[in-house]
Amino acid sequence: METTMNKQTHLDWMAAVRLGLLGGVVALLVSLVGMVQTFGAKDVIGGVLSQGHTLLLLVGVGIGYLVSRRLSGQRHEVILAATLAGFIAGVMLTILALVAVPINLRSVLVNASPKLVEILTFGRGQVVGSILWLVLSTFAGGLGGAYSYLPARISRPLLTGIAWTIILGVFQDVLKGVIPQYIGRLFFASSGLSVAGAIIIFAVVTSLSVLWSQKGEGVRQRFAALPPQRRQVLRSGTVGAGLLLMLLVPLVAGTYLTEVVDNVGIYILMGLGLNIVVGFAGLLDLGYVAFFAIGAYTMGIFTSTGGLGIAHMSFWTALPIAVGAAVLGGVVLGVPVLKMRGDYLAIVTMAFGEIIRVLALSDALAPIIGGAQGVLNIPKASILGWRLAGPEELYYLIVAGVLLAIFVSTRLHDSRIGRAWIAIREDEDVAEAMGVALVKHKLLAFASGAAFSGLSGAIFATKLGSVFPHSFNLLVSINVLCLIIVGGMASIPGVIVGALILMGLPELLRTFGEYRYLLYGAMLVVMMLVRPEGFIPATRRRRELHAENNLAEEV
Repeated sequence: METTMNKQTHLDWMAAVRLGLLGGVVALLVSLVGMVQTFGAKDVIGGVLSQGHTLLLLVGVGIGYLVSRRLSGQRHEVILAATLAGFIAGVMLTILALVAVPINLRSVLVNASPKLVEILTFGRGQVVGSILWLVLSTFAGGLGGAYSYLPARISRPLLTGIAWTIILGVFQDVLKGVIPQYIGRLFFASSGLSVAGAIIIFAVVTSLSVLWSQKGEGVRQRFAALPPQRRQVLRSGTVGAGLLLMLLVPLVAGTYLTEVVDNVGIYILMGLGLNIVVGFAGLLDLGYVAFFAIGAYTMGIFTSTGGLGIAHMSFWTALPIAVGAAVLGGVVLGVPVLKMRGDYLAIVTMAFGEIIRVLALSDALAPIIGGAQGVLNIPKASILGWRLAGPEELYYLIVAGVLLAIFVSTRLHDSRIGRAWIAIREDEDVAEAMGVALVKHKLLAFASGAAFSGLSGAIFATKLGSVFPHSFNLLVSINVLCLIIVGGMASIPGVIVGALILMGLPELLRTFGEYRYLLYGAMLVVMMLVRPEGFIPATRRRRELHAENNLAEEV
């Protein structure tokens, strides 16, 4: 309602023109930086739609949708304005296709190559191809404008079906190595989805989405009406099925995907620890990587079979020592910063992380921890003679650590300590006035978070078989903090989703080469604009960020 009131009374055609020019600039940018050529090497639908064309068409659809949201007027006028915006964006790309080769733009813009022109013209010659692209861009703009007027029961299933078709086409290389060959031949062409596979995927996903939109609310109501014991049984069965599927991941995913999942799991473990410090207690810690380093180096020093090894312990014997050393580091950090808040706390904790990294690099400690040479010859963990050497075996160790961290985090969150942390996060002064012991609970937060980080560091050390100072820079702390924010502050499921997106997605986007981080950053910007509370926020966090909307709905 508020959006409608803010729209203009009469349709502003110049605004549509400006948005069309903006779309053209975006399309030119992604073309001239080389993204279209890189993406164009593979298809979404084999022989029909390349990833480069998909990227450009999505720009047209997005601009058309933006026009429909920004402008007001009669429905047919707004759709016509969106179509005009798509046409203008197409004209700008058509001009590029027509002039790139004759005036040799490549002498200035390296990516303005004949290959780019071939992609923009669909390999049909400049005149025919330019007209074809102009028609498609115009249609894409109109389609984006019309989408906002579709009922939700139609628009959401369509969007879900299209999105999943594109996603499965983009990640074709990963999926081909996972699914059986006879299924792969049906759904995949030599590059991208087959036409039949794309139709099947779109139809199935759209149908399921329609079915859920019709029946989902009734299913939720019936579940809520069940007796508590019955609901608990269903939840336990769901959890059991999920654990069973987790155990089967290495058998299905293969070595590469399991390696990606292992890396994500280590970050989930760190994220669950930092979530206690930042999400539960509200203490901004930018030096979290220090505890990760302490756990890794302690494990390396006590288990290494090389010259730096102290006791040549097994992984399981050294693990409590590594976690204990990280906890001690958390307490050592917590004591000096008890009176600090906000930016000052962030700066001091960041300095602590840098101190640990510099000490690891220093020549003074080189006889103990190896300096720049690191700690080598760290043995693999083993269970009853089963050596956890490869990614598939190590996966189960990481999953066990993550499940332990989830159990402890959940119990802490629902305990008196967790409620005290929440009170400290909301207002320290009021919490202290209500009898919360700030020193005790802040130190508990730092120590608990450090324990999980030390555990992840110990697993990281046995995973690589070596530890080097360059693995523990500030970027690790920032990445862990980002995954908490993206997933949802103080949300345990949010930590898992955030790690999958921030750590797993860039690995799966390697097919896009050097542009994967550009695409990755753009998706994060969009996510922050659309869901500032994170993908799976905690209930309290969601209520805080949407308090004004909820109040408006009540009024």
